[in-house]
Amino acid sequence: MLKDEVNKALKVLQDGGIILYPTDTIWGIGCDATNTEAVKKIYALKQREESKSMIILVDVDNKLQSYISEVPDIAYDLIEFAEHPLTLVMPGAKNMSPALIADDGSIGVRVTNHPFCQQLIQRLRKPIVSTSANISGQPSPEYFSKISQEIIDGVDYVVDIDQHSNEVKRPSTIMRLAPSGSFQFIRR
Repeated sequence: MLKDEVNKALKVLQDGGIILYPTDTIWGIGCDATNTEAVKKIYALKQREESKSMIILVDVDNKLQSYISEVPDIAYDLIEFAEHPLTLVMPGAKNMSPALIADDGSIGVRVTNHPFCQQLIQRLRKPIVSTSANISGQPSPEYFSKISQEIIDGVDYVVDIDQHSNEVKRPSTIMRLAPSGSFQFIRR
C-alpha cells in the first residue's frame, strides 16, 4: 500500500539511507537532498563523477524559492504547461547538500506529480535526490525489471510500487533557465 511504502522509505531517508523508487519518469535512486553523506553514497553506487550534478524533486512549485535564490516567473508557467515532466536547471541553489550543486551554482529541480514521490517529500519536508537507476555511462532503465542487480543490491530500500509495470518511461525534458527568464533546452 502507498502509505506503508512512504513510511518505510521515509525512515530510510531519515536514517541517511538511499532508496530505489518509481517517479513520474524513470526509476530513480534517491536520498534526502540535504544529507551530503547520503548524496555521496549515490555517487559511489553509480560510479559517477561528483562534478556531474544530480537533480532534486520537490512536491509543489511554491517550494522552488526555498532551494533557488531567484526563481524567474516564467518557471511557474513552464511547469504548469509542460506536457512531459520538466526539469529546470537554475542558478542560485541553496538549502541543500553542497555535493549536489554544480560548479556554476546551479541545480536541476523537478516538481514531481507522482503520488509516492509527492507524499514522501511532504513527509520528509525536504527535497529528495533523483538520479537514474543505472551505473554511470550505462543506459537508463525504462522500467524496473531492466535495473541491474548491482543497483538493487546497492540501495538501502527498494520501494514496492510499480515494480511489475512494463510501461516504458522516458527521462524528463531538461531546460536551463536564467534569472532573466531566458532558457535553452538541454534534453528534449
